[in-house]
Amino acid sequence: MDSVLRAQARNGHAREHALAYPEPPASPLWHCHGAKARPLTDAQRRRNHELLDIAQRTPRPRAPRPTDPLAEAR
Repeated sequence: MDSVLRAQARNGHAREHALAYPEPPASPLWHCHGAKARPLTDAQRRRNHELLDIAQRTPRPRAPRPTDPLAEAR
């Protein structure tokens, strides 16, 4: 591994990875400081649990449903 790094340094490849200018600071929109999400109510939690249970038990179709191309053109 060291020989690869030495060869890259000799060929000038190691210098290509250095930035020519400093990276700008991150946008303030990237920071997620602020209001926290409201916790779910018990009813919402139950409904999510039921929907997840149904979704996990329902088999997914292997292929999309065939559509009639003439019906779409009308």
